Amino acid sequence: MNTIKKITAGALALALLAGPLTTLGADQNAEKKAKPYPLKTCIVSGEKLGKMDKPYVFVYKGQEIKLCCKDCLKDFNKNPAKYMKEIQTAGEKEKAKK
Repeated sequence: MNTIKKITAGALALALLAGPLTTLGADQNAEKKAKPYPLKTCIVSGEKLGKMDKPYVFVYKGQEIKLCCKDCLKDFNKNPAKYMKEIQTAGEKEKAKK
């Protein structure tokens, strides 16, 4: 009886520890499938990417976003629909060039 309790407790502990790792894999898959960022500039500030420092990169609703710095994230989050529309328009212009 005591052995069964130890095995059950161990299995529960393992399940609790492994839970967050399963979502980590899902996040990484989402980033691999994200649409590439079509601009060479920050969508918020207009600064050339990489001019100041390494760009801040994240995925928003399946779209890769590159900002010149993490500070621009605040402005992006105030009106993401505006910036997403601008990114979509830029992506369409890039496709038209090809």
